[in-house]
Amino acid sequence: MTTLDHKIDFAVVLSVTKANPNGDPLNGNRPRQNYDGLGEISDVALKRKIRNRLQDMGESIFVQSNDRKTDAYGSLRERAEGNAELEKIFKSKNGSSEEFAAIACQEWMDVRSFGQVFAFKSDTKGSGVSVGVRGPVSIHTATSKSPIDITSLQITKSVNSEPGKERGSDTMGMKHRVDFGVYVFYGSINTQLAEKTGFTNEDAAKIREALQSLFENDVSSARPDGSMEVHKVYWWEHSSRLGQYSSAKVHRSLEVKATVDEPKSIEHYAIELYQLEGLKVEELNGL
Repeated sequence: MTTLDHKIDFAVVLSVTKANPNGDPLNGNRPRQNYDGLGEISDVALKRKIRNRLQDMGESIFVQSNDRKTDAYGSLRERAEGNAELEKIFKSKNGSSEEFAAIACQEWMDVRSFGQVFAFKSDTKGSGVSVGVRGPVSIHTATSKSPIDITSLQITKSVNSEPGKERGSDTMGMKHRVDFGVYVFYGSINTQLAEKTGFTNEDAAKIREALQSLFENDVSSARPDGSMEVHKVYWWEHSSRLGQYSSAKVHRSLEVKATVDEPKSIEHYAIELYQLEGLKVEELNGL
């Protein structure tokens, strides 16, 4: 496998229909929204979904969700110590940070893709670890192309959680959703950081595949199956390590705009791609 030797930019166009794509815990778990009324999905949430898809594809992932664990480790430290080579560095008082980072990047795809901070306190078995890895794959926050309408529903629970003679009083709650929205997010893959983490051309192809199927196996009560869909993935591959154009210019070459005042479907949006001279772009449909 060869280390990535050319810059890559990408963009993803997705839609949300009667779902909460990314709740804000500081705002009653309402869908994230900026001051202009545009919906947002944080880069952290997007990376979580990419990790889940890579995990479904059989890749080794360090930051796993508790409900999707594929091993018996209960914490990140335990998962790190589960690697025999890393365990030796944990127990050593003069372990090399560079060696630790190299082993972690080789072992876990999300570490060599997105980077990771390994900050574990010392214990009775050995010294602590403080290692930072910068990953080559960067992702922007997804933003809707039109202001979103948020519907809030009051829900109740009318069953007893604990045994008792009488039925408990109804428990009230709220559930929020975006009626419809088209979001776009952008990203880039940096060759200089790819060289440091060992990120390969094959890894880039797996990231591209994960983007096409971003919401598969991502079902919850807030995001029913089919409520979130990837429509297009745009994948620009430059011919050099530093790139023929800046990422900002590449991302601006994609324009998504509503064609009606109150868009209710993806058909109400026009997607235009302006070709940049000498830059190859691949247009992929969502799966």
